[in-house]
This record gives sequence, structure tokens and C-alpha cells, in this order.
Amino acid sequence: MKLIAGLGNPGRGYANNRHNVGFICLSHFARIQGIRFDKKQGKARVGVGEVAGNEVVLAKPQTYMNLSGQSVGLLIKRFDISLDDLIIIHDDLDLPLGKIR
Repeated sequence: MKLIAGLGNPGRGYANNRHNVGFICLSHFARIQGIRFDKKQGKARVGVGEVAGNEVVLAKPQTYMNLSGQSVGLLIKRFDISLDDLIIIHDDLDLPLGKIR
């Protein structure tokens, strides 16, 4: 099982903020894969599905950017995820706009 966490800040006021690129990318990915964020677990909105034959948990922590580790930590424990199976999507102000690492 894989955990993909898209980081951002909850609330409409932050919807198009650069810090919300994790939420935005994860929402787009979920839509393409037909996965709905229909659960709340580990202080996050969560969707579970299958991608390329792998079971995945998609998560949008609702703890704001600076506290997202709390939520991700709870989800790692809840779903027994190894760190090798964790993907974090977030903005990085040290990278030029549009650059992916």
C-alpha cells in the first residue's frame, strides 16, 4: 500500500495559494484515477483506491502546512505504511516556479 499526501492549507481562503499545490495536484490525480476523498482519518480528508495495481491512500491533511506531519504520522501508523511507500506533494519556495524535483 502507498500513501500519497498532498500538503496545503484547508479553507477556501487558501484555495489558489502556492502553498496549496499539494492539494491541487492530488485533487487532479484523484479525479483522473476515480478516487473520492470520502473519509476523514488521521486529521485528513482521505480517499482509498487502486492505481496501476497498487492500493493507494490519498490524503489531504487538514492541519495546515506547518502541522501536516502530525496528520501524515497518524496515517502512516493507521495504514501501516513504510517510509519507502510514502510520497509527499508540496511546494518548495527554493525551486523556481514550475520546477519539479
